[in-house]
Amino acid sequence: MTWLWTWGGKCFGYRDGDDLWTYNGQHVGRFSSDTVYDRHGRYLGEIMSDNRLIRRVNNSSLRGYSFTPWARRVAYVKYVNYVGYVMYAGYEDFPGPETFS
Repeated sequence: MTWLWTWGGKCFGYRDGDDLWTYNGQHVGRFSSDTVYDRHGRYLGEIMSDNRLIRRVNNSSLRGYSFTPWARRVAYVKYVNYVGYVMYAGYEDFPGPETFS
């Protein structure tokens, strides 16, 4: 299990194998390498700098495989937020975990 934060520094959740989970136990994505897709196969974003989630604006049309999300897991106490990184041109911050509720 690897904990992940958004590029802006918000604690998002964790990667467990090829699955992306919010800290409150919701299965929201599946990874293909370091790129993550939602349950419908739509591009959500990618990992940069080992533990930060970010979205490349030009990749919004990418498609992966759809999947059926796992049942909710027990929530974890989230880690503290970090200071955000300066945004790269052509990128935007990954949506926060509350947008997947």
